[in-house]
Amino acid sequence: MADLVVERPEGLYCPPGDFHIDPWRPVHRAVITHAHADHARVGHAHYLAAAPAEGVLRARLGDISLQPLAYGETVEHRGVRVSLHPAGHVLGSAQVRIEHRGEVWVVSGDYKVEPDATCAPFEPVRCHCFITESTFGLPIYRWPPQQEVFAEINAWWAANAAAGRPSLLLGYSFGKAQRLLSGVDASIGPIVVHGAVEPVNRAYRAAGVALPATRLVSEVADKADLRRALVLAPPSVQGSAWRRRFAGASDAFASGWMRLRGTRRRRGVDRGFVLSDHADWPGLMQAIAATGAGRVIVTHGYEAVLVRWLQQQGLQAGAFRTEYGDDAIEEAAAAGTGEDATP
Repeated sequence: MADLVVERPEGLYCPPGDFHIDPWRPVHRAVITHAHADHARVGHAHYLAAAPAEGVLRARLGDISLQPLAYGETVEHRGVRVSLHPAGHVLGSAQVRIEHRGEVWVVSGDYKVEPDATCAPFEPVRCHCFITESTFGLPIYRWPPQQEVFAEINAWWAANAAAGRPSLLLGYSFGKAQRLLSGVDASIGPIVVHGAVEPVNRAYRAAGVALPATRLVSEVADKADLRRALVLAPPSVQGSAWRRRFAGASDAFASGWMRLRGTRRRRGVDRGFVLSDHADWPGLMQAIAATGAGRVIVTHGYEAVLVRWLQQQGLQAGAFRTEYGDDAIEEAAAAGTGEDATP
């Protein structure tokens, strides 16, 4: 039987269904796994995505022709049955299940298996072929329990607040910022967010996700409040005029990349908190095994390492070359919201 997903210059393509999945060049029909900028781009004629992603997608892409699909709901196109299932990555993230003539393939998009208060939990989907990301596809990447990380963040913030220092916490404006908000102790002090974060917060709240109250810098009447504040902003503010508003701030970066000390030094921050919206090595192993797939195709990240490991476990494994996983694309998308000009 012919493959249900192949590589095309525009992106991953389903030949029998005549649609693309997270294409990086304009196409007629695009199935979108989630709203991060390396997976969801402007220019497609028609979009299909999980219903919880609608608010963020429209906020980021503007007036698009979007068909929202509830998790588990099935649509059929040219004899191909398509359904979307929670990926646990960010709000509205989905795995794409494709069924044609008894063959089932699943495209993971980005995912994590650890529960997250801001999005639906990862749902294993049985299939013949699983197309998986590998952002952190090395055995060294193993995440501490998230409650331990949130306790570390709260202790850092509380110590800074007691010393009269702002706490500048860097994380991507979509997904990471909202997850951080859901886990911090809002009783420590006020929470201030960058202008790129607040529109996404509104989309999360509209989708029913509980987040603590947040303010923009321009909404802080008493500037003394900033000395006790937790300030959430995207990493691209480093070195900007916006960053200089917080003189004497202690800064930190929340990311899976903080698992390596060298990465923290390169970011030039005081602290690094290991919190990722992607699966770590054990998570990848867990997710792949749960599919029951005999064939696995690996995309962005440490493809060669993961492919070799899977082959050693007796699976048929290969890789697709994609344009996913580029943090610069996501930061540029945040900058497009006016993050450097908006308090």
